[in-house]
Amino acid sequence: MKAIEGIPIRYDFVRYGKILEPKENTLGLDVGMKTIPGVIDHHHPEAEAECTASLVVKHPHLVLDHVNQKTLKAETGRAETLRIITHRFPDFDAVASIFLSLRLIGSGKIDDSMRDIARYTKLVDSATLPKEVDLTATPYSILRALYKNVRKEESEANPARVEEGLKFMRFLHGKLEDGYEITENRLLFSGIGRYEKAIRTAENDYFNYLTDVQKGTQIALFLPSIDGREKKEVDGLIVKNPRSYLLKDWARRDREHAPLKDGFSFLMTSFWNKRYILGVDPEKGVYLKGLADLLNEKEAEARKAEGRLFDFPWYDGNCPFFNFRIVDSPQEGTSLSHSEIVDIVTCFGQR
Repeated sequence: MKAIEGIPIRYDFVRYGKILEPKENTLGLDVGMKTIPGVIDHHHPEAEAECTASLVVKHPHLVLDHVNQKTLKAETGRAETLRIITHRFPDFDAVASIFLSLRLIGSGKIDDSMRDIARYTKLVDSATLPKEVDLTATPYSILRALYKNVRKEESEANPARVEEGLKFMRFLHGKLEDGYEITENRLLFSGIGRYEKAIRTAENDYFNYLTDVQKGTQIALFLPSIDGREKKEVDGLIVKNPRSYLLKDWARRDREHAPLKDGFSFLMTSFWNKRYILGVDPEKGVYLKGLADLLNEKEAEARKAEGRLFDFPWYDGNCPFFNFRIVDSPQEGTSLSHSEIVDIVTCFGQR
């Protein structure tokens, strides 16, 4: 538990897709499947095309109408504990939304630097950082590198990631207040050992990517365009247990190894044949609508044969922010084999 401006804070971490209801002195951020005062999430069909951090800045009442300094002060003068709920292994959007919410509660207003952090977070969470930006010197890759050093069990890793992330957000906010640009500014981190080390980690990660490309499987797919008028041919890359933590970003920039010389627009990664993440480059104007339905149909058959419950299906990216561009396997792991999943993807991507 940490305190900010005299307010003790408790963090709780729940599974992705957890449904939350508003509770007193509690904020659900980047999880909850609602966008209402007290629960701010964008992973649901009724949400705006925003990330959680940008929702906090765009609609500060979602925080202030539910939690403010007055509601956290008991009649005795003792500050009530603020409970913040987010998803396990909090990412850039989760920690940015926590940081912005805490500043908002403390000051009661949104400043320009908070807007800049929200704007940058939206680029990160939507995977639309400009490809011409130096990937290794961005706040996104630096925080990812810092998280790589958090080698702890999940119960300790989750709060450690929040602590690391909030420290980094405070640094970014301070630099923005001083008038600096954060989107691509290597000099911003010059002379700060831990951040310079993180940049070197990101630079070295490119060689991990080259290994992943070599061991991975390249496929050609014809994916439906978002406007529904046609199918577009794209290059795809399938990688088991990737070594590169920036795999998605390197792959979409890779004009050398992708046959069409326009990057790998489709990426499928798997971890120990249990967790699968599939996604497409937002710039390519294609999506995966319908793929999760096919996977869920086969998953249900496999679970039935195993006598295994099927409570949490494959996530289909059904929200305006993602617009069916990502597919994620059940959190407890899939019952489908790797070859079965590849066959379903190949069938989905036929001309």
